[in-house]
Parts: sequence; structure tokens; C-alpha cells
Amino acid sequence: MSHTMSFSGDEPDPASLPAAEAVLNALPLPVLTIGPDERILRVNHAAELFFDASAKVMQRGRLRDIIPFASPIIALVAEVRRRRSSVAEYRVELIQPRSGAERSVDVFATPLRDEDDSVVLMLQERTIADKMNRQFTHRGAARSMIALGAMLAHEIKNPLAGIRGAAQLLELDREDEDRVLTRLICDESDRIVRIVERMELFGEERPVERGPVNVHGVLDQVKRSAQSGFARHIRFIENYDPSLPPVLGNRDQLIQVILNLVKNAAEAIGTDTVEGEITLSTAFRTGLRLQVPGSRERVSLPIEVAVRDNGPGIPPDMLSDLFDPFVTTKAQGSGLGLALVAKIVGDHGGIVECDPVPRRTAFRILLPMSSARDGRESAAER
Repeated sequence: MSHTMSFSGDEPDPASLPAAEAVLNALPLPVLTIGPDERILRVNHAAELFFDASAKVMQRGRLRDIIPFASPIIALVAEVRRRRSSVAEYRVELIQPRSGAERSVDVFATPLRDEDDSVVLMLQERTIADKMNRQFTHRGAARSMIALGAMLAHEIKNPLAGIRGAAQLLELDREDEDRVLTRLICDESDRIVRIVERMELFGEERPVERGPVNVHGVLDQVKRSAQSGFARHIRFIENYDPSLPPVLGNRDQLIQVILNLVKNAAEAIGTDTVEGEITLSTAFRTGLRLQVPGSRERVSLPIEVAVRDNGPGIPPDMLSDLFDPFVTTKAQGSGLGLALVAKIVGDHGGIVECDPVPRRTAFRILLPMSSARDGRESAAER
């Protein structure tokens, strides 16, 4: 549910409009000027990025071309015209007609001048703040598995070994039709052991050596491994920022994270899909800083690594719990892969989130940059 508030605002000085326009283009928040006939008169650079369209394209259309007709933002603009005062509305769900992407935004609207009905809209996406809050929840859920994983490893693996051994002994004296059952006991015992072993990874509390890691080297190794095995039928697309600095992390753990995401993407696409695609991308994002819980330290997370696929997507009702243990969309899945991803990324001081759109899924990881004095990764990390 959204919350609305009103406040008064001063009129801009027309003489200062050229300077104001330069300031608006420098703002990281999307700003649009809407004319009295709902035509889009002006947009700043951030709005072009937000709506994934150029200023020329948007200025040829109306507000409802980029915002659904039933959106509260349309009513908000009408309310500003009626009140002749500024209005703000928080947590508005915005579905973009062009891409189908759903975003949660805070909307600020104000009349431009008294002599016409033009309205200035400013949008502030809540995604990053909400993602960080959810990430803290994901970390807590993953860490809650530490004691459980250690207990299960001790209490389950030993009796399972006995059950498997007994089944193998029974198999020696049985007919072929009975051996199917003993083989089933062995196979299911092995499957439970594999699940328990994966849960043991949650109990790893020992300090892990971290240093500068070339994330492109990590992605290349995962891609080669995937193409030689479970993803040999899938086309890989690489969209890398070649100037990306090294990540501060552990190479083996980062390989495990990306491999989990790529394997999930391949399984979502399926083996029967002819035009399956997985896109691996990197980018440098400035301006995002995360406060470390329990301290005043703020860590920058400028390095983005994304894994996207063109599979069927994730059901909306699973998104909020996707990184919790035992939550899975796969019939034979354990639901521990993404929980482990959340733990490892959290241990690196980063955040991970899923950005779903219809018929497409993207997992984005934001990580800290290495602060090596020479600014380069070591040769061993390449």
C-alpha cells in the first residue's frame, strides 16, 4: 500500500532554466516534465536509463506510453494539477510496458509553473534499499543452517553408512527383481549423504584467504566447465567491461557461486530448448555503499556480475524466499544451492538478488573492489 503526503514548493525562476536543466541531467534520479496533454516534454539522462529509451523516443509519446494507464502515477499527476501543489507517493509498483519489468519506486510530483499544467515527476527506485534489507535476511537464513548442518553431518552420515552397507550385503543373496530394491536403498542413501555434505558447507567458519581476483577469469572457467558438461546445448553470450578492476574475494568460492547460478540457469532452460541462452555480464556501478551491520563502516560495492537466462522465469510467489534453504523450483532439487550462494556472497561483504522479468531471469551480484596498492590482480589470480 502506498502513502501520500503533500507539501508546498517554490516556483522555479525561468531565467535559471538552462542551468537547472544541466543540474537535472547530473542527477542520478529519473526526472520527467509532463505537459498538459500528457505529452513528455523533457527527460534527463537518468530517465533514459531507467525507461531504457532515448529522450527523442520518449518525447514523441505520452506518459501512458511508458507507464501503464492504471498506474497510481497517472492519478498522482492529475492530483498535482488539481491541488496546484507538490505531492509525494511512496512504494508505488511500476510495471514498464516496454520490458515488462516491475519496480518499486517513490514518486515525487510538483507543478512546473502556474501559467500551464506541466508537472515535473521524479522517481526514486526502492530496489537497492529493499535488496540490501532482503540480503541481510538471506545471510541470517544461511547462517541459521550452520548448527543444523554440523548436527546433521554427525547424526545422519554414520547411520546412513550402516544402512548402505546392510543393503549391499542383502544384494549379494537376492534375485534380480529384489536387487532393484536394494539398489534403491543404496542410491537414496547416497543422495541423502550428498545433501548433508552440501549442508556441511554452511558450517565453514574458518577465515578464508581473500585477495585480488580477476572476475573475468572466474567467468571464463565456469563457462568452459559448463560448455563441456551440463550446458553444452546452450549458447553463451559475454558482455564484459574490459576495464573492470579486480574483486576482493576468494577465487574458488566465487567459482562455486557463479557455477551454481549458471547450473540453475541451464536447468531452467532445459535440455529440449533449441535456442537456450545464458548471458554473462560485468559492469562497474558507482555510488552504491553498504553499511556493515554492527559497525559504522561503509563498504562500496561497485563491481556487478550478472547471470541471465531465457528460461521460463521464476514464479512471483517464490521470489521473497528464493535464497532461503530448502526453497526450490526444481522437482529433484535440494534448495541449498542459492542459500549457499547467499552465504558466500554475504561473507564477501556483497549482495545478491534476483531480477525477474517474463521469460527471463537475472541474478546480479554486487561485490567490493580490491584495494591492492598497484591496482592490479596478481598473476596467480588471472
